[in-house]
Amino acid sequence: MVESPSKCDGKYHSDKTPVVALSTGWFAKMGRCHKNITVHANGRSVKAMVVNDCDSTMGCDSDYGYQPPCPNNIVDASEEFGKL
Repeated sequence: MVESPSKCDGKYHSDKTPVVALSTGWFAKMGRCHKNITVHANGRSVKAMVVNDCDSTMGCDSDYGYQPPCPNNIVDASEEFGKL
């Protein structure tokens, strides 16, 4: 995840905390802020809180670390998901 405060609460979240950023459409104009989602992979699942968006429409600006826009329909997860 980009090293910037989350859009939902302006805070930095540890990579050890199960948090996610959703692509623009799924983020729903902050409508999913602080909602929990369950991510399933490899026969396991992890619950995580939505704290940010991954801009799939603009990108390449200071708000997103000058990274290109992310693809549509993605979940960008903290390192905690490496355990899946």
